[in-house]
Amino acid sequence: MIPTDFIQSLLSRVDIVDVIERYVPLKKGGSNFVACCPFHSEKSASFTVSPTKQFYHCFGCGAHGTAVGFLIEHAGMTFPEAVEQLAQQVGLTVPKTGNSESSGARRDALSQFSDLLDSAAVYYKNQLKASPRAIAYLKNRGLTGEIAARFRLGYAPDGWQNLEGAVPDYTDKALETVGLVIVGENSRRYDRFRDRIMFPITDAAGRNIGFGGRIVDSGEPKYLNSPETPLFVKGRELYGLFQARAAIRDAGMVIVVEGYMDVVALAQQGVGYVVATLGTATTGDHVKKLLRQADRIVFCFDGDAAGRRAAWRALENALPALTDGKETAFLFLPEEHDPDTYIREFGRAAFEGELGRAVPLSEYFIQELERRHPTETAEGRAALVAEAKPYFESLAAPLLRLLLSKRLAEVAGLTESELTPLLPAARPPPLPSAAAADARYRGDPAVIDDDQRARSGSRSSPPTPTRGPANGPYLAIIRYLLQRPTLIESFTEASPRHPNREARALAELIDHLRNHGDPALTTGPLVEALQSSDFAAIYDRVSRLIADMGDTGEDEAAFVDALGHYRAFEQKFAAGLELSKRSDDQG
Repeated sequence: MIPTDFIQSLLSRVDIVDVIERYVPLKKGGSNFVACCPFHSEKSASFTVSPTKQFYHCFGCGAHGTAVGFLIEHAGMTFPEAVEQLAQQVGLTVPKTGNSESSGARRDALSQFSDLLDSAAVYYKNQLKASPRAIAYLKNRGLTGEIAARFRLGYAPDGWQNLEGAVPDYTDKALETVGLVIVGENSRRYDRFRDRIMFPITDAAGRNIGFGGRIVDSGEPKYLNSPETPLFVKGRELYGLFQARAAIRDAGMVIVVEGYMDVVALAQQGVGYVVATLGTATTGDHVKKLLRQADRIVFCFDGDAAGRRAAWRALENALPALTDGKETAFLFLPEEHDPDTYIREFGRAAFEGELGRAVPLSEYFIQELERRHPTETAEGRAALVAEAKPYFESLAAPLLRLLLSKRLAEVAGLTESELTPLLPAARPPPLPSAAAADARYRGDPAVIDDDQRARSGSRSSPPTPTRGPANGPYLAIIRYLLQRPTLIESFTEASPRHPNREARALAELIDHLRNHGDPALTTGPLVEALQSSDFAAIYDRVSRLIADMGDTGEDEAAFVDALGHYRAFEQKFAAGLELSKRSDDQG
């Protein structure tokens, strides 16, 4: 509910170099500042910050954005928190628009949910200190007090209503909403977690959003998780990521395991670059989040049937998110071991040695298909290719797709020219709807999932200014106006009439600059101001193109030349409309 004009004005006043330098040491490099990217592991600096565009961009992993985006992605802030912090730095007060009553009520509710979870976490932590039995259990699992404190472990004592003394009002419905209390028969309320070691689940900023509980002795279920809530969506969160971020950057890789205790046990032994899924299969959002953190993901699962099913599901969800230059591998431990028991028995060196023998995704993909469809017969080879086909449709990384198709041809006994026509073309990634893009960028808990985005989003061509007659002139003008917003003064033409998305995006951009532009406006603040647009994804992609190209020094003359192409295309389109109208009139 923060006005767009305020965001634009704020980012025009903020110095993005000062903001980022609080988190990342920057060095002057020509007209920009450079550093090793804070979003992925690298040895040579590919992260650039442009003080003229008020924009950051990594040429290695593609991370890019404004000062607001950096605070969201790197510092783990929500959109309102990032805006509030920047406003305080330049002495501005953040205004609010829209239905302030409903938005304020939502903020109050989320704040109350966080307070209740914090109160519960403190209570569980204190109960652990007071429970020799729970402490003995953790010591028997090889954990020290230091590691318990690092992961904020606690203990939920046995009993039905222990939380009653830890929260202001045990009858508050909010306790049900955040999953701390269950209402049973006859409206009887009782604690969800009882006689369990408690693992607080945090978001990227370290805020409590839920809990996982492990039974101390025997009982079912062994692990119990918070239900999904307005703060906690299992398909987007990963246990231990907050604690593991520094270790992930140092190692350049991340291990994904299945249990909380696996994460904590590995960290106890010095393997800190580990996260766990939260009682659900690995999702595409998980993979995307991790690929922003590291260049290599190793999925470490048990070697039993359940572990292999989990691995295949992880592979399915990883394929659409993969890019060339990123590695994904699978490590299957002996059936009698999970990561926790393995590292406690054999030690860190042995476990990390196993990591070096993890099976790359491409090899695991072929191995699993061969296991399901033995290739001794023509029927088996045909079935293998048939099962592989839909996975190639979801695999967008071009080089990996090419190499994997070569390997599939070998296994199936086909030549590449015979196999290629049988494989579907790679599916272009869908652009999100405006609502989804806006919610995701602002960290809204209600953001819709990938499947919903695919159904609701529209597809658009990549933002290459000369891609073709359908969108080339429009994307070219969009690029120039985003790169130098003051060029709007040279745009004396009418807004485009063509109905395609690129033309409509240009029309919106022209209107915005004519009504809200100012001489100090730069790329970053302008793109940020357009984030709530239906065409936000187009502006975002073009801004990435601008960052990739760097400061090309293109002047107004080049823009005028592009205007000539734009004018000719619009005239041709208008002539086509007139011809069609005459034909209709004559008909």
